[in-house]
Amino acid sequence: MIEIAQLNVFPVKSLRGIALEHTRLDVRGLAFDRHWMVTDDSGRFVTQRELPAMATITVRLSAQALMLEHASASPLVVDLAPTSESRVEVVVWQDRCLATDEGDAASHWLTGVLGAWRGGPLRLVRFAEEHRRSVDARHLRGEQSHTAFADGFPFLVTSERSLDALNRRLVAQGLERVTMDRFRPNIVVRGLTAFEEDRLDRLQRADGAYDLGLRKPCSRCAITTTDQATGEIVNAREPLRTLMAMKTQPELPGAYFGQNASLLAGEGETIAVGDTLIAR
Repeated sequence: MIEIAQLNVFPVKSLRGIALEHTRLDVRGLAFDRHWMVTDDSGRFVTQRELPAMATITVRLSAQALMLEHASASPLVVDLAPTSESRVEVVVWQDRCLATDEGDAASHWLTGVLGAWRGGPLRLVRFAEEHRRSVDARHLRGEQSHTAFADGFPFLVTSERSLDALNRRLVAQGLERVTMDRFRPNIVVRGLTAFEEDRLDRLQRADGAYDLGLRKPCSRCAITTTDQATGEIVNAREPLRTLMAMKTQPELPGAYFGQNASLLAGEGETIAVGDTLIAR
């Protein structure tokens, strides 16, 4: 049986995630996923690739607010209801997006906790609801898909057995195991064989309520070397070197783990831990 083992939402790109029992599905991803982003003073995105300490900021959501917490500062509270209609242009990878700047208080908080980046302050921005950031159609199969501030797709799906296989290889080399949060997945599934997700086209809830298209293997970066509890890089080469040696994508160079996905059906439906899935 295939079922959902974990659901994780990352309201602010590259800050800590929130483990959920259930949430709403949206074309752009799980509700509130990568809805906010940290940028430099010019509007370009900043992630754990540049500032690993971003992993030490805890994120919470209430019905009214986004809350950021860190041991060195009082919590930052940002209203869920937008307080400004003004728009700024921000950049994530090669995409230019419309966003709302959350103001100087949020900027001062982030810069105080993480430090200046390249001599300038950090900013917190919110994806503009009316903006559409399309997924690269070359990786789709006829459907249309769009996302917020995720790297490129609205969902990232990983498998418990794939992590088990990676950890067996790490331990066999005398290396430390890694936890699933290193890969920052939205949906973790149980019941697939190791890396079986790479050979699937779709994962559908057993009753057909929603349908996810698995569209592109996820190329992994240096964020996987960062301990997501401490923000420390214990081994700058792992698990990337081992994933590369495993050749989970034999025809592609690099390290891969998980599948980027789009929503084929089920916008507005609830997705929950324990949902039974059918592989297509």
